[in-house]
Parts: sequence; C-alpha cells; structure tokens
Amino acid sequence: MQTLTERVFRLSPPGGLFDETVVRDLFEDRTEAARKVLVHRAVAAGEVIRLKRGLFLLASGYRRTDPHPFVIAAMLHSPSHVSLETALAHHGLIPEAVYQVGSVTSRRSRVFETPVGIFSFVRVPAKDPRAGVQALKIDERSWAFVAGPLRAVADTVYTRKRVTWERDGASFLTESLRIEREDLEGMSFDSLDEICGSLRDRRTVDYLRNLAREVGR
Repeated sequence: MQTLTERVFRLSPPGGLFDETVVRDLFEDRTEAARKVLVHRAVAAGEVIRLKRGLFLLASGYRRTDPHPFVIAAMLHSPSHVSLETALAHHGLIPEAVYQVGSVTSRRSRVFETPVGIFSFVRVPAKDPRAGVQALKIDERSWAFVAGPLRAVADTVYTRKRVTWERDGASFLTESLRIEREDLEGMSFDSLDEICGSLRDRRTVDYLRNLAREVGR
C-alpha cells in the first residue's frame, strides 16, 4: 500500500473522499512537489482515483464505505445543490432511473465525467440559491443540499427554455416528465413565495404561480 493511501485509509474520510487540504495536513513536513509525487504514485498504483484536480477518492479496495453520489457532487462543484431529474427521482416523483447526477449552481455550468459517474451542473441565477433547498443527512459525517420537489420543478422549468405555462401547462410535468397528477396535488407549496422571490426568470416564476393555482394552492 502506498504511503498516501495508508495514511488516508487510517484517517477514514467519509466515503473515502479527500482533497488536497487533507494531503497537505497529513504530510506537513513534505514540500508541495513531494506531496504531488505521493499522489501520483497512489493514483498510478490504482489505490486512489482522481475525480478532478485536487479531489480524490480511495479505490474500492481501500475505503471502508462507499461515497454517496450527492456528496461527490457537492465536492466537485460548490456552491451547488442536487436538483432537476435527479432530485425529482430522489423524491419519488418520476419513475425513470437517473444515471447522471444533475445539480444546479450559481457559478458557471460544468460537466465532470469521472470513473464513478457523470456529474452535471447547470447555472440557475437566484438571489438566494438555497431557496426551496433541503439539507439531507447522508450519514453521521456527511450532508448534501438537495432541491425540494417544488424547487426541483422550478430548476427544471428554468433549464427548459421553451417551456411556458401558456403553451405547455401542467402537461410538461405530467406528460414530458411523467409526474403523476396526484403527486403534483400532494406537493408542498410552502416555499413558493421564497422560490419565486429568489428566481430572476419571469417565465419560471409565472409557471410556478400558475401551477399552484392549477392544483388549488
């Protein structure tokens, strides 16, 4: 086992995820160049997976627990929250399995193709990026931000530039996304004003307000 792998394994980071700050703290007595050599050797040996520059994951045989994809997403691009079809599937609103973790960010859009999956980040401008977003406890040491059902709908509508209430109505949700009508009617709209006050896109706000009236909220 490589020196880096051994020390990180003893540290036991949640899901085996760690960044260059951890490497620096574990090897304070080494130069930056020496630390890079340690990382390179561990990656070359197949003991550590490089997810992006500065973010790493212990390989499956060297970690005690597997990383949750939502936690990986949070570490790949921050600030962000899991949303879109990924969040809708998490809340049980759409039947399809989602094979790509979709998130929303206030920064620029990015896509990361990693050995453990594809993670996409779409920019959605908002005055309060956390409006309608929930903090999800993954385990004793890990949390992730996930859009609530209404915020996930809002983010999805925003990213589908051609969708409008006037043209598509609720059929965009019930037919295109295959959300059941009763699930829409059972959705909480408590965060409606918060989300609408945060989003800057009139088309999306109009869609949410009309959706609320459509289901009698």
